[in-house]
Amino acid sequence: MPPDSPGSELGQSGGLLPATERLLLRRVAAEQAGGRAPSLVAAVARDGRPVWTAGRGRAVGLDPADGGAGADTQYRIGSITKTFTAVLVMRLRDEGRLALGDPLDRHLPGTAVGDRTVAQLLSHLGGIAAETPPPWWERVAGQAHPTLADALGPDPDRFRPGRRHHYSNVGFAVLGELVARLRAMSWAQALHRELLAPLGMSRTTALPAAPHAHGFAVHPHADVLLPEPAHDAGVLAPAGQLWSTTADLVRWSAVLAGHTDAVLSADTLAEMREPAAVEPDSGEWRLGAGLGVQLLREPGGVLVGHGGSMPGFVAALWARPAGTAAVAMANATSGVAVGDLAVGLIDAVDTAEPPLPAEWVPAPVAGREPLDVTGVWYWGPAPYTLSLRPDGGLLLAPLGRSGRRSRFRPGPAGRGTFLGVDGYFAGETLMVRRQSDGGLRHLELASFVFTRSPYDPAGPVPGGVDADGWRPTPTGGSGQD
Repeated sequence: MPPDSPGSELGQSGGLLPATERLLLRRVAAEQAGGRAPSLVAAVARDGRPVWTAGRGRAVGLDPADGGAGADTQYRIGSITKTFTAVLVMRLRDEGRLALGDPLDRHLPGTAVGDRTVAQLLSHLGGIAAETPPPWWERVAGQAHPTLADALGPDPDRFRPGRRHHYSNVGFAVLGELVARLRAMSWAQALHRELLAPLGMSRTTALPAAPHAHGFAVHPHADVLLPEPAHDAGVLAPAGQLWSTTADLVRWSAVLAGHTDAVLSADTLAEMREPAAVEPDSGEWRLGAGLGVQLLREPGGVLVGHGGSMPGFVAALWARPAGTAAVAMANATSGVAVGDLAVGLIDAVDTAEPPLPAEWVPAPVAGREPLDVTGVWYWGPAPYTLSLRPDGGLLLAPLGRSGRRSRFRPGPAGRGTFLGVDGYFAGETLMVRRQSDGGLRHLELASFVFTRSPYDPAGPVPGGVDADGWRPTPTGGSGQD
């Protein structure tokens, strides 16, 4: 790409205001210069579609005459690879091929971590080693650890399973082998067939394909570069092998943020984004883990995504669920804060150009619970409202100063049964109880009973209602001398 072309020094626009684009480019330029990145690329997406991309720096390859990088230049993305492996595992779960609570021995008999569950490895709660035995796998060819047993080593145990979050690259090597075993093909073949090809991510590959950046280490005390190796990681590939572009990662951010259910259902993606563990030494947690994704707790909400690094490369992808996303990548071993940059780009866009609320449109009523179920209900004396949601589900929300709020989706038993999807009542069943003539009687939820009036004596309130009913507060006199 010529040095003065869009995407090298000048940002590419997709609908942002010129002032916003300048602000984003300023952030990218400052990080490239301050972090001394040979080259740096970044992109922003809204509603799952790219709206801006830019690049800075000319040292993309070994020849400076190659020019700057753009949206189609590959960088190694490191552990962002883990999010792809996790989605492959969740697809197997949704097909009924495995359960998240299954011990690995059920599907991969004979491994040294066979008592750990699939979910524990996805969320880094397996208590197993973070890295392989020496040599460090990221800088040597995969032949240094030719089998899964070699990667795990003779004693991979570090903590009791489930005790604490302990990030593990070798855990995702195990998950990659799980995918390969159940799909009867290599991890890379399953990745291409199930994710990359359907999403049109043709520039995401296991090995670099031109145009691609070369990885460098930047000398800490001089402006000189040292080329880094870029080996095939072998059995560790599912933990950090992939190369990709900002254009492709924007497509992937749309998956993780829930803008599309092309390769995984919206419910499963939401499940992956639920906090399963947090970094144990962070106090009020900032960085946590879902199922194969990282979670970043920011003042504006929790972001989903992942960071990545390999010798010569750093990368980050962060997204607000159903909101703005950003990608940043550089070809430097260290010193470039691409994670902070990606988060800063999201904040800058959402501050400068707040997203518009979705238009309200009337929802179809056909096939939904009758409107008579909506309105005010009482759990004992506490008032709640029950509302129909546009998707045909229900929202139960407290009217008072405290209470438990949950959403429900229609249950498999048909009309009158709903399953909790979040909050305290997640996984619990809400049942609409009716009389023989079809009139409403009460609601049942996790053994709680909701009635149309506070402690309705006609309702099946657990323990019954005092026979004398409501009464004035006893005063014991006038309280005056």
